[in-house]
Amino acid sequence: MKRKSLLLTASLLVAGNVFTTLAGAQDVIKVGVLHSLSGTMAISETTLKDTILMMIDAQNKKGGLLGKKLVPVVVDPASNWPLFAEKAAQLLEKDKVSVVFGCWTSVSRKSVLPVFEKDNGLLFYPVQYEGEESSKNVIYTGAAPNQQAIPAVDYLMKEVGVKRWVLEGTDYVYPRTTNKILEAYLKAKGVKAADISINYTPFGFSDWQTRVAAIKKFGSAGKKTAVVSTINGDANVPFYKELGNQKISAEDIPVVAFSVGEEELSGLDTKPIVGELAAWNYFESINTPANKAFINQWHTFIKNPKRTTNDPMEASYIGFNLWVKAVEKIKTTDTEKVIAALPGLETPNLTGGTAKVLPNHHITKPVYIGEVKADGQFNVVWKSAGEIPGDAWSDFLPGSKDIEADWVTLKCGNYNKVTKTCSGQNYK
Repeated sequence: MKRKSLLLTASLLVAGNVFTTLAGAQDVIKVGVLHSLSGTMAISETTLKDTILMMIDAQNKKGGLLGKKLVPVVVDPASNWPLFAEKAAQLLEKDKVSVVFGCWTSVSRKSVLPVFEKDNGLLFYPVQYEGEESSKNVIYTGAAPNQQAIPAVDYLMKEVGVKRWVLEGTDYVYPRTTNKILEAYLKAKGVKAADISINYTPFGFSDWQTRVAAIKKFGSAGKKTAVVSTINGDANVPFYKELGNQKISAEDIPVVAFSVGEEELSGLDTKPIVGELAAWNYFESINTPANKAFINQWHTFIKNPKRTTNDPMEASYIGFNLWVKAVEKIKTTDTEKVIAALPGLETPNLTGGTAKVLPNHHITKPVYIGEVKADGQFNVVWKSAGEIPGDAWSDFLPGSKDIEADWVTLKCGNYNKVTKTCSGQNYK
């Protein structure tokens, strides 16, 4: 009899533990963080991981979400593009996260895209990219080309009087597609093919002497010349150093960069590149109450007052707040319902404006052109009149100008307005 009582008590304890575990699991909301913490992209992506952890911590201090604690599930795809897909599957299928914040390069985003579409997950992508994409399962909070590249070229044309163009990029999908759009745009503006030089170098390229000499020669034809740079990562360090070695100043041949921000400049001797340009949707130096509060929050969380903020951090901040707003609105983390609730939602950005989710799953963003200062910060020399809606498909590429993305009315990411057909993923 005593043995039966002991067994019964043990069984009840096990059942109680299982119930407690299940109840505990139901009391949390899992948030996936898919950023490289090792490998070549770790220097950039670790900061975004920390940004999301900061946002989760702040939300939990407010009482969590729907009365539940947010729990981050952090994985390391290690700058390995196929591993991004494996880690995405792990987050969605094994860890059962409600949302994922992640990716940096376009090749990593394209690697995970089939996984998110198959498993019906939700990814917030926080980095400027080449466009030519709209997925039901992705919210693009970084800039599309019409929110960075096109305004930068317009600025150089109108304000600097540039007539000759060097499109210099790292050899992968983002620079190649962006430069294809820019080449078409420049030609539409009357620029001759002979006045456009396009070149690509590998990731981590360091031997810039010959290439910079060629840029210098191209700029010596008597027409104002500029470099539009989609050089990514640590290749920027020897590139800017070689410009200095060959005494090419920002006054001679200005460089406008799309992938050089405060984080990248923190590792550079900025004195030789004072006056060079970058186009972004946010700069740390922008003086608004929201930005001051964000910078203070960041320094407190990271415990390092010297750590900079940057554009992809603001895009991560915007994406997180939009997700929270959608969940609070519909009182559930159900992916399908959250995706349907996001278009039309607005949240403040850090520069004094508003980010609104569009039917094409891109957002509205202001555009800023900044000049590098000696302290590694940027002095804003131009800004857009207001927020610019992000275009998923370029108006300047023959294969894209008739394509529209609309997940609200058309329920399609690539709807051909001429043939009136959806040629890709759509709502079932």
